[in-house]
This record gives sequence, structure tokens and C-alpha cells, in this order.
Amino acid sequence: MEVLGPILEIVHIMLDPIAKYFKYHRGVKKYMMILHKKLEELKCRKDDIESRLNIDLLQSGKTLKKEVQLWLDGACKIISQVDSLSKEVGDMKYLSRARLGKKITVTIKIVDEHHRKGDFVDRLVIDAPTGNKVTLPTTELVGKSTARRNMEQLWDCLMDDSCRKIGVYGMGGVGKTTMIKLIHNRLLEETNKFDHVIWVSVSKFASVTQLQDKLARAIGVCMPENESEMVRAAKLFAMIRTMKNCVLIFDDVWEAFQLEDVGIPEPGADNKSKFVLTARLADVCLRMGCKQIKAELLSEEEAWNLFVEKAGLDVISPHIEPIAKEVAKQCACLPLAIVTIARSLKGVTESCEWRNALEELRDSTRGHHDMRRVFEQLKFSYNHLDDEKHRNCLLYCALYPEDFGIRRKELIERLITGGVIDRMCSRRAAFDKGHAMLNKLEKACLLECVMNKSEDNKQVKMHDLVRDMVIHVNGISSRLMVKSGMHLREIPDGNYWTEDLEMVPLMHNYISGIPSDVSPMCTRISTLLLASNHCLTMIPDPFFMHMATLEVLDLSDTSIEALPSSISKLGKLSALLLRRCAKLRLVPSLEKLILLRKLDLCHAGIKEIPQGIEMLINLRYLNLHTPYLEFLPCGVLSKLLNLQVLITFGASKTSKVKGYEVASLRKLETFSGQFYNIHEFNIFVHSISTRGREPDMYFIQEGEYHTVTFKEEPESFGKHVKLVKCFIGRGDDELVLPNGIQSLDIHDCHGVASLCDISSLNNATNLRSLEISKCDDVKYAFRASSSTHFRSLESLRLIDLLNFVSLSYKAGAAALPNDMFSNLKSFRIHRCPNIKRLFTPGLLLQLHSLSVIEVTFCPQMKDIIAEDNDESIENHSIDMKKTTNHPMLRHLVLCELRKLKSIYTQTLHCDSLQVIEVFGCPRLNRIPFSPSPVPSNLDKILATKEWWESLEWDQPNAKTAFQPYFKNCIPHKLKFINRSI
Repeated sequence: MEVLGPILEIVHIMLDPIAKYFKYHRGVKKYMMILHKKLEELKCRKDDIESRLNIDLLQSGKTLKKEVQLWLDGACKIISQVDSLSKEVGDMKYLSRARLGKKITVTIKIVDEHHRKGDFVDRLVIDAPTGNKVTLPTTELVGKSTARRNMEQLWDCLMDDSCRKIGVYGMGGVGKTTMIKLIHNRLLEETNKFDHVIWVSVSKFASVTQLQDKLARAIGVCMPENESEMVRAAKLFAMIRTMKNCVLIFDDVWEAFQLEDVGIPEPGADNKSKFVLTARLADVCLRMGCKQIKAELLSEEEAWNLFVEKAGLDVISPHIEPIAKEVAKQCACLPLAIVTIARSLKGVTESCEWRNALEELRDSTRGHHDMRRVFEQLKFSYNHLDDEKHRNCLLYCALYPEDFGIRRKELIERLITGGVIDRMCSRRAAFDKGHAMLNKLEKACLLECVMNKSEDNKQVKMHDLVRDMVIHVNGISSRLMVKSGMHLREIPDGNYWTEDLEMVPLMHNYISGIPSDVSPMCTRISTLLLASNHCLTMIPDPFFMHMATLEVLDLSDTSIEALPSSISKLGKLSALLLRRCAKLRLVPSLEKLILLRKLDLCHAGIKEIPQGIEMLINLRYLNLHTPYLEFLPCGVLSKLLNLQVLITFGASKTSKVKGYEVASLRKLETFSGQFYNIHEFNIFVHSISTRGREPDMYFIQEGEYHTVTFKEEPESFGKHVKLVKCFIGRGDDELVLPNGIQSLDIHDCHGVASLCDISSLNNATNLRSLEISKCDDVKYAFRASSSTHFRSLESLRLIDLLNFVSLSYKAGAAALPNDMFSNLKSFRIHRCPNIKRLFTPGLLLQLHSLSVIEVTFCPQMKDIIAEDNDESIENHSIDMKKTTNHPMLRHLVLCELRKLKSIYTQTLHCDSLQVIEVFGCPRLNRIPFSPSPVPSNLDKILATKEWWESLEWDQPNAKTAFQPYFKNCIPHKLKFINRSI
């Protein structure tokens, strides 16, 4: 019996698990029914709790209890687990029944226990906090002036009741988050204007659901995961709506979103709330309707002071400071980079270590190890670009040296040539695409806009650290030769010319020659840029031997005298750029370069066009604007049927073109040239009129060759025709102007006595700009009986008209045909020696859009505005009253008018007047503008002090009122001559 007891115990131990196994195996169906019943009870309790919450949370100042939120989260998790278990049971195999049966019984206990815990006796909500009073940890403000200015601008917007949504944008590492944290803390400490300050860190990309979760946590509530975005938004909306005087701050937003989608009430006067965000992209601020504030880089002085502060006073020791300043410059005024690098060098006292750090920072392909964090910040903006084309655009910008101002048009040309901008229906469309790309990169703070007064010379610049990041990210050591900006005096040695090399930017250096034995083995090279090496005179023939894949070759602005014959074998070449190669005399045959799309010989020294040019059937761009070219053979141009841009003007006096040749180029969008005669010009005009499409831009000179200031960029032409020493009148070859002509210059022509003769020309009434110079037949601008109309004319220039005496053949207001110059904005008259009076009061009254008046070097001019003796007393009094107010006049220039006595004898009210310039008018002793009040937009009065002191004033306080605007200066007469011409 003693033995039997242990045996039975062993049997019991063995049989018990077997019995349970069969129990679980047989009871799966029954257990699932129990589980579903328990789960239904749990769901009902959850629904009841949420129904109570929907009512309780609508009460002002209430928030969910943490234990209730924890229970709800647990219920959601359990429901999800049961759903997964039900699916597992549905797919169950025979041998897994026992395991699942046991799992179901365990789950039943969990569901039952959680249901019991949900029996909340007390209320489900508590009073909400009076606002987020937690001060955020932050560093001190760096760059006291720049950063403080940015911060105060943001603070002013927050205090301004009319400004409800504010967006702060700027490149990564510039200090946006630091600034906005300081604003957050300041709002908590300094003002009672806002009851709630809510901080939400978005960071990178976030869906609407994720934004709702982040916002809910920030205001102390949690959102059930299984509810729809709309229901969650409604709950958040109800909660936030009770929070009056609230500032909601979203930091690091990458994509615009609708406030109502998340559940944020629109800030307005009713809730007295504000919405603030920070972003890298200006476009995010714009699309969310925010007032934009750009977080600017530090000034150089601020950057150095910050560097010294973080690196320690050791850096100002004599043997380290010069190197340290160069290290600081490499940080390019970016606060994150300055702080990172300065801290890494804190305590370093050996100059050799500083020199090593400087060398590492300068090496873009390797970089200083502590710059990785900075690069990661910038890299995210780069990766965020949704189009590979934009990243390639940045790569092209990185080809230029550091801190280099890149002309927009030049860059877009490179993008078109390099295939970054896809082939489009027209060059204008391609340029529009290019400008849109650059605008997007500027808004992403990856490029900087360089302000320039000239619209045609707009530039962009790449921040030095963005350039280094782009080079670093692209794995450039194999694809791109990075040697620019190092002032090379000779071609890089063979170690740099690897087989994997694709792009070689060596422009803007001092390379003078290439050794005759250099023949790089670059079997994948696509782009070679040697432009602006002004000392480069020769390239040996073997240099291009192993560059069969070369597509873009730029030798512009070099002193090269002859191109090597090996260029003729570059069968994949699509762009050959030889602009301003003034010493170039020899170009080998181009007949085999059938893929060539762009050939730029502007100001090249060639005397004849290259052989084989007529074989370039894929050519889209041909620029022959060079004074050295002696002859342009007939029949060549008409074979280049794909040409979109053709520039031949300025080639030489003999390099004229036939009308039928240019007319045969049906894809031509931009043209500049000179036809053999008016007959050939008319053939061209009739041809483009017949087919209903003319070039988008053109500059055409007709008649004798005349040197003019010529804009080399095709995109600057407009639609311009210049007539030189032509007879304008009726005859066998009557001149016909193109339909869309915008600008017409008439120089030294006969058959023109007034604008009436010009208006008789076909399409002349569509002109926007008209210049008449050295036409001795012109005595008057118009005649009283004329029905001439120039309603589109905005600019009128009269220059060197020897016999010109008056605008109107018959004086008086009635002499000007109604609406003849209704849109005229600028009127300039220069070196017209016999005119004595410019306007009558009535005449000036009809020029109601006139904003600029320039009268220069007219020795007989006595009055700018004067009544005519033939005007009746009635008309005289009416005109006097009306002409006292000329609201559009902004700029008045009077120069070298030795007999001028009066601008106007009465008082003129010109509220828009900004600038008055008076020089060389010794008899003029009064200005007719009222000091009561001084024109509100007046900026300056430019004149000599001697003339200013000689003025007589109608009112005692007049001089005192105008004195702050007076600026004493000595005129440069050439300025007025050039400006008028």
C-alpha cells in the first residue's frame, strides 16, 4: 500500500493535464459563446461610459479622468484582441483546438475582470487645468539682434488682435523652435491676455489621426483608437471651444492641414484665440493662411560672437583667432552649426587641431564628424522634396562655387540643357517650369533669393551648408569632381578623373592650360564646365578622346583660340557653349554632332559659321550674335527646322537674313535679326500672320545697320522692332508691322511728320512703347483733326528731334483726340532744341495716367505747363480748376533746361509724387506743389543746395515743410543722357 499511494499520485498528475486537454479541445465552441457574451457586456459598458462623457465634456472647463481614460484604452485593446482571437478560431486546425480552448478561457477571465473595473461610482470627469503652465526647457536666445528682431515681430503679432494665425518659417537649424519655446514661456510669465498656451510637437510627417492624438495629449485627453477622424475631431472641437483666450502652438509642421479636420476651432474674435506654427517651408504657412515671419540667419558679427561664447575665450588668442574665424565662416551664420562646431572645439588650444578642423570642414565630401547632426537637419528638407527634378536642380546649384550668386536665367538654361527640365511644348513653358522649381526651393529655404533691382538679373544663392549637404548626400566622391571655389591654376591631376565621374564643374577658376598628354579616362562623363577660366587658351586634341558620353561642354568666357578636332567625335553632345570666347577663330566641323540641341556663339571670335551646321537637324537654340561674323550663307537657316531660338542680330553689317528663311522655321519662339530690306521684312510678317502664330519674343532691326544696346538674353526681348533710316509712308513696299508688336523705335527715318503717320501703319495702335529719335521731319506729335488712338501706349520717348516744337499742331485741350494717350504712364523728351512749352493745363488733364515726366537738355524750354492764348476764358477757368490735381504723377525730372522759368504758375496737388529731380535750371525759382499737406508719398527732392536756397515760396511754412525731403547732390549729366536714351 505504501507503494500504491505514490503510484496513484503520479497517475493523477499525468491524467489531470490530459483531462484538461480534452476539456479545452471539446469546449472551444461553448467557450467562444461565453466570450462573445462577456464581450458584449463590456462593449455596452464602454458605450455607456462614452455617452456619459460626451455630455460631461461639453461642460466648460472639464477634462477626462486619467483612470477612465486608462479603462477605455484597455477596453479598446481587449476588443481588438478578441477580434483577432475570433479570426484565429475561424482558421483553426484540429490539433490546435486545445490550445485555443485554453486561450479563450483565459480571455474570458480578462474580459470579465475589466468589465468589473468599469463600474465607476464617481463622476468620469474633473475640472480641467487653467492652462498649460509648464515652462518648456530651452536654450538662451542666440544672435541678440537678428533673433530678438524675429522674436519681437512674432510677439507683436500675438498681441495684435487682428492677426489670428502666424507662421514662422526658415531653414533647419536657424533657431525656430528655440524662438517659439521662448515665446511660449514668455506667454506664461508676462501676460494675462491668454488663459491657455498649448504646445504640440508635430515633427516631420503626421496624419490627421496622429495630429489629433498629439493635440489630445497636449490638452489632457485621449482619443479612442477605433473611432473615425470625424468623431474624434468633433470631441476635440467641443473641448477646445470651451478654452477661450487660447494660444495653440504647432512646432515643426511639414504639411498643411485643415484646422477643422483635426478639431481645432478657427481662431477669431469670438474665441480670442491664436494659432502659431513653425515650418521649414514657407508654402505651409501660406496654404494655412498664416501671416508669414521668416527666421533669418545671424549676421557675421553675431555668428562670431556666438562662436566665441560657445568655444571659450581660448579662441581669441593670437595664434588661434585667425583660424577660428575661418572655422566660424564655414558655419555660414547658421546657429545650429555654430553651436555644434564651437562646442566640439571648446578647450582645444593647439593651432594644429584648429587647422585640421578647418580642413575637414572645407572638405565637402568628407566633412567634420560633428557636422553630421547639422547635415541631418538639412537633409530632411532635401528628402522632403517630392520630385527628383528638384533635387537635381539643387545638385546643379552645388556645381557653382560657395557663396556664388547664380543668375536665374543662366541656371534655368543649364537645367534645360542638362535635361533636368523635361522637353516641353515651348521654351517659355520650360522657363516657367524652371522659375516654379526655383520658387519652390526658395520657399523650402534650400535656396536664397538675392535681391536685385533688375528683373532680368534676378539671382539665387545656395547656403554654404546646404551646398555641402547636397554634395555629401549625393555620394559625390565618384559622380562629381568637387574642386570649385579653390582658385585652381591648373587642371586637377589624374586622381580626380575617375571612370565613374559624371559631372566636372571647374568654372570660375584660373586654369590657363591643359597639358598635351592629359587624356582622362572618363567613360560616364556627361557634363564638363570650364567656363570663366579667362586664362585658358588651349585644349589639346587628346583631352576629349575618352569622353564619348559627354553631353554638355561649356567653354564660355575663356580665351581659347581653337577647339580641338576631337570635339567633332562627341556624338552625344547636346550643348556646346562658347559665349564670349572673343579669341576663338577655329571651330572644327560639327556635321556629326546630330544630337546637338544648343549652340551658343554669342560674342565668339569666329568670322564664319562652323562647317556642317546645316546638318544639325535637332538644334533648338542658335546664337550668332557676334560682331566678328562676316557672312551668313543663304539656305542654312531654313534647314534647321526645329529651331526655337535664333539670334543673328549684331553679327555684322552684312549678316542679314531672308524673310522666307526665318518664316520657314515654324517652331521659332524667339528671334533676333535684321532682314535684307523692308520687302524681306514684310515677307516674314505676312507669313507669320497667315499661319496665325508669331514668335513669342523678337528684336528686329530694319533699314541701315545701327549699333544699339542689346539684351543678350532671349527672354528679355519682348516684341520689339527698330527702324533705322527707312522711308515710312505709302508705296510699293509699305511697311507692315507684326500683329502683336509691343515696342517700336524709329531712328533717323523720313516720311514721319507726327504720330499720325505712325498710326497709319498696320497694328501700330497696339504699341506699348514708342521712341522717335533724329527724325527731322517731326514737328508735332499729333494734329487736331486726327482720329489717331494709342490707347495701349505706356511709354513715349522723343529724342534729338531738331524741328520738334509742340505736342499738338493746334494748342488747347480740344486738340488732343479723346483717349489718344489714355494709358500713357511715362513721357520723356530729350535734346529737342526748339520746343518752348510742353503741356497746356487741358492737355495734361487728359494724360490722367501719366506717372513719370522727364524733360532733359531742351535749351529753349520755358514752361512745363502753361495756358495757351487761344484758349477761351471759359475753358481756361475750367482747365485751371481741373489741373490743380494730378493724382498719378510720381516722378518729375528736369535737367539742363537753361531757360525754364516755370513748372506751372498755379498750385499742383500730386498726392502720389515720390521724387523731384531738378538740375541745371537756373531761372526756375518756384515749385508749384502745395505744402498743405506735403504729398503723402514724397520720398526726396534731389537738387543742388545753391538752387534750393534760391527758391521763392508762396507760403511762409512751405520751405520748412519740404526741407526734410531735400537732398543736396551734384548731378551726373551722363546719367540723364543714358536714362533718356
